[in-house]
Amino acid sequence: MKEPAIKAMIQLLDDSDTEVVQLVEQQIRTLGPSIIPVLESEWEQLSLNPFLQEKIENLIHDFQLESMRNRLTLWKEAGGMDLMEGMWIVATYRFPDYSFSQLKTELDQLYYEVWPQIRENLHPMDQIKVLNGVIFDQLKFGANTKNFHAANNSYINVVLESRKGNPISLCVIYMWIAQRLGFPVYGVNLPNLFVLTFKQKGVQFYINVFNKGLIFNRVDIDNYLAQLNLTPNEIYYNPCSNLEIIRRVLRNLIMAYDKAGDEEHKNELNQIIDSLD
Repeated sequence: MKEPAIKAMIQLLDDSDTEVVQLVEQQIRTLGPSIIPVLESEWEQLSLNPFLQEKIENLIHDFQLESMRNRLTLWKEAGGMDLMEGMWIVATYRFPDYSFSQLKTELDQLYYEVWPQIRENLHPMDQIKVLNGVIFDQLKFGANTKNFHAANNSYINVVLESRKGNPISLCVIYMWIAQRLGFPVYGVNLPNLFVLTFKQKGVQFYINVFNKGLIFNRVDIDNYLAQLNLTPNEIYYNPCSNLEIIRRVLRNLIMAYDKAGDEEHKNELNQIIDSLD
């Protein structure tokens, strides 16, 4: 459908006949997310009609939500190989104009700040200690303990800008840097806490990124599980998949919006996570 016809339909959303409005809205929705630029253009020109502006805002939001859900489904069906692509897709739920190329540029800048300070021929634990010093002391990444449950702690673009996040968002950034440096560092899906493991033949230890990269071992996980009255399970000691990480990020967002009393966003995210299952 050509742009003038779409604009004419948008104007009919303010018609006094509710049946006409319903039919027009149904027709607009069939056009899909490709008409978002037209909707945004019309919204800007309708400052004197707040009712119609709200109608357009709702349409834009629903189209953006549809796009985000479709991208996430395609990412999963393709194997979820690129974790940062998954994190970017999640971020577009709240920041639809945030581009994947922008995220990659920001990550590359981080890598180039870290790389010159990493030394070869060190023991793995010493390598991680050097990496900790760069990420936490120089780059100032750290735990957002003041607003632990804030939704922004789960959006990768906000965490990269503020340098504050929750356990899983900080782990994702740390893991990306470590893997880019060639370190075998992966995510571990512990109950109530997300950590990392350095795992290669003959060497395995764990990293608590939320506690400035504190290094610990398998016995510490045993004790942690005992405190929670949980039976040890191999999934608590070994790397998890990228899909599991994205699911956990979404669950954190659901919890954040639930605590904020935001039922709309909570329900939308529940539908998205259900689609991944």
